[in-house]
Amino acid sequence: MEKKVLGGAVIGYGGMGNFHANQMLKEEIPGIELIGVYDIDEERQQVARDKGIEAFESREALLSDARIDVVVIATPNDVHKEIAIDAMAHGKNVVSEKPVTLCPADLEEMIAAANRYGKLFTVHQNRRFDGDYLLAKHIMESGDLGEVFRIESRVQGSRGIPSGWREEKAHGGGMLYDWGVHMLDQMLWTMTGHKIISVYATMTYITNSECDDGFSVLCKFDNGVEWIIEIQTNNFTNLPRWYILGVNGSAVIDDWDLNGKIVKVTDFSKQDSAPVVAGMGITRTMAPRTEETIKTFPLQKEGFEGDWNGYYRNLIAALGGEEDILVTHDQQRLLVRVIDAIFRSAATNEVVHFD
Repeated sequence: MEKKVLGGAVIGYGGMGNFHANQMLKEEIPGIELIGVYDIDEERQQVARDKGIEAFESREALLSDARIDVVVIATPNDVHKEIAIDAMAHGKNVVSEKPVTLCPADLEEMIAAANRYGKLFTVHQNRRFDGDYLLAKHIMESGDLGEVFRIESRVQGSRGIPSGWREEKAHGGGMLYDWGVHMLDQMLWTMTGHKIISVYATMTYITNSECDDGFSVLCKFDNGVEWIIEIQTNNFTNLPRWYILGVNGSAVIDDWDLNGKIVKVTDFSKQDSAPVVAGMGITRTMAPRTEETIKTFPLQKEGFEGDWNGYYRNLIAALGGEEDILVTHDQQRLLVRVIDAIFRSAATNEVVHFD
């Protein structure tokens, strides 16, 4: 029996809406086809038409089309809930862009609607398929560094917050909701099976007084592992994308092109070192190890190129009953709670503890 080809549609045909439409048009992702899009901006509607894509005259017209099985919501963050519930009430499965919503209560309403209407409801956490993340996760889980005790994950730029709704608080703007959601999801996905116990965060408002243009958060887990996640948009020289510390070695992934290295201890028994000059003093503690006790390895790039199509393949397989959906309700519940805790910690300058 031939598999059904899913009909897909996109509401919000901006930058990410265009990305989703193109994914549905890709020949290398069989099982879904783009039926059409809708945007409240007539200019974006015309852009779709100029590409030969059907632009529905209204949201209702799109949701009422029986050809459509899956609706992707790529609108400003503050209207995700309204559109998702409306789409599921019309019998559509829903993929929401991240962040799924701006507060835990709204997320519960969306999940309740999915249960009420019996539809799949999930979130586009596509950066689980990034090559740099997949390599970092592999290094952490391989045991090459011994027990990993600290991970630092950073994305840094120098152009401030992108213009438009992303710099407006009412629409869910700011870097925590933009890039932070991705990096927190990567952290929680990696730490599956371990409980987060606390967060402490700070935020910056250098280029924008309304929304955070950067943040730094320290997250602690019940197994003793610490994560530092940092986003900045007003710095002009970058720290490594990933810095991973284990008891037997350290790993650095400099960028998305997977430049970097792994340095491992080969002989722990040789601890002696001669003091070295450090500024206006000397130190034995911070003296470098001798060459015979450490070894440097290049990063393994092969097999970690990333997967542009991985998210949609899983979505199609899940709707066909062949796989479980990767991005679950409970994962999003925890993610939204962590985001809420980060905002509270930054506002109060206090550690926020989890039950």
